[in-house]
Amino acid sequence: MKASKNDSGHKEKLGNEPIIVSACLLGINCVFDGSSNKNKKVLRLMEKHLLIPVCPEQLGGLTTPRDPQNITQGSGEDVLLGKARVVTTNGKDVTENFKKGASEVLEIAKMNKVKLAILKENSPACGVQFIYNIKQNQKFKTSGKGVTTALLIKNGFQVISENAIVEKNLNELV
Repeated sequence: MKASKNDSGHKEKLGNEPIIVSACLLGINCVFDGSSNKNKKVLRLMEKHLLIPVCPEQLGGLTTPRDPQNITQGSGEDVLLGKARVVTTNGKDVTENFKKGASEVLEIAKMNKVKLAILKENSPACGVQFIYNIKQNQKFKTSGKGVTTALLIKNGFQVISENAIVEKNLNELV
């Protein structure tokens, strides 16, 4: 097994364990607008690993397509602490959906003895270092973790974004 490093600097050994992956990165049309964020580098991991697709928003009961969502006044950690909310651009509070979806992903990770999750950067559910806030059809990138990422890290799981997979460290992961 080779050591890999997550976006927060935590080192973890990774063998052939299954990997949780944001479903949109595998080409599943589950992004809020009904599209995907298919990523060839993530797809290449299927050669050596079982990739378990998850969409926390769908697991939390939200439909696709759906209104874009924003974390208000904080990040995913703040949502878990009850200090921030997740609200759609039309004003609907979907905080409980996000918390439920994050809990479902956590249970899937535990059941499958996952060590690593590769989640979609900039997502209010999956962002690892950044989350987007969408206001009046403009995206604003802010530092912070999404709700699911925050819960997985809080429970000791290694989480990286698709942006952390580059040729030099792809071999460390597989």
